[in-house]
Amino acid sequence: MSLRANARSFDLAQGTVRELNGALHRLEPDASHHWRILNPKGRHSIAAGLDAEATVEIEGNVGYYCAGMNKRASVLIKGNAGVGVAENMMSGLVHVQGDASQSAGATANGGLLIIDGSASARCAISLKGADIVVKGSIGHMSAFMAQAGRLIVLGDAGEALGDSLYEARLFVRGTVQSLGADCIEKKLEEKHRKELHALLEKAGIAGQVDLSEFRRYGSARRLYHFRVDNASAY
Repeated sequence: MSLRANARSFDLAQGTVRELNGALHRLEPDASHHWRILNPKGRHSIAAGLDAEATVEIEGNVGYYCAGMNKRASVLIKGNAGVGVAENMMSGLVHVQGDASQSAGATANGGLLIIDGSASARCAISLKGADIVVKGSIGHMSAFMAQAGRLIVLGDAGEALGDSLYEARLFVRGTVQSLGADCIEKKLEEKHRKELHALLEKAGIAGQVDLSEFRRYGSARRLYHFRVDNASAY
């Protein structure tokens, strides 16, 4: 994601997030736009609600819900991200070059979220179709009630991975502290290795890891319908 020389800059030391987002929301949807955001200093909701073919580079750490509800845009965060980065993303790309706090990619419907560092608790919670690649580790209760989409973790996973999982697909290279209710390990077949390779290629790291080191997790499908003998699992 390289920025052209004619990219427009917006300095948050001089203007507000409301002004910035207002300008981004007024972009022509199908034109090519390049923006550079200076001095974010942990402010919340930067570049939220984009719906245009824009490339946005943010020079520093961001607060809550950066690039939330993203649609079509490519957002590069050159730092760490607070709670809910790329929350409810519909399409496009969000790339965090540092670590992410809780609920990264929560409820995301589409697009690709890349986190170069680690993500805290509840990464991919209620995931609905997006792809998330975490190059580090993830915290507890990640992929809780994840319905669709894929979560790829090159590091470790915390407690209760995939609790109450639906049909999202999880791939973890490191150790998993524990699995949540109705989440089980499944066989990693050749078709899954091809799927992994394609995702890692999109994330720019194909060939850097051994695909056979990953384990695949998914739903046991025991909680789809209520049964009294499963009551303790609900």
